[in-house]
Amino acid sequence: MTKMIKTFSMLLFASLLLAACNKQPTIQEYYVQKQETDNFIAIDLPASLLKVSDDASEETKETMATIKKLNILAFKINETNEAEYKSEYTKVKEILKGKKYNELMRMKHENMNVIINYQGDDDAINEFVLFAADNDRGFALARVLGDKMQPEKIMKMANDLKNIDSEGASDAMAQISDLFGDVNIN
Repeated sequence: MTKMIKTFSMLLFASLLLAACNKQPTIQEYYVQKQETDNFIAIDLPASLLKVSDDASEETKETMATIKKLNILAFKINETNEAEYKSEYTKVKEILKGKKYNELMRMKHENMNVIINYQGDDDAINEFVLFAADNDRGFALARVLGDKMQPEKIMKMANDLKNIDSEGASDAMAQISDLFGDVNIN
């Protein structure tokens, strides 16, 4: 009996060790690791700073209520950090290719490539990740954290961004607004 318990214990330990070695990094871990690093700008915004205007539809108001927090991490390219940019860009792409993230959509806007991924169930998402990159200006990584967000409602709300009053967030967003000139919250 003790031999069987020892064998089972060894198998359990080996399984746990193997599972720990295969741990893929997350965007949250990347964000925490890079937020105090040179060449990165990090901004954490509670959803309370992004108020919905009175003109917004009820659906937009309900959708905004599911968003709890917004984390933004941006890397701006300059003459001295192009090699680091390529390395960091590759790291982010590899994290997003991991099993933890599901791709929602890809698009191109002028010179910027945008990828939107999510974590959670298809109809109850807890995290959206927006990755926008321009090889001349840099990249921005935004984590939209919430509770049971629905992709179709988030995308519909994104089209209705004119009804989001970002007065409280505009000071923080000014720090990265020149990274992707025509992309802003206003």
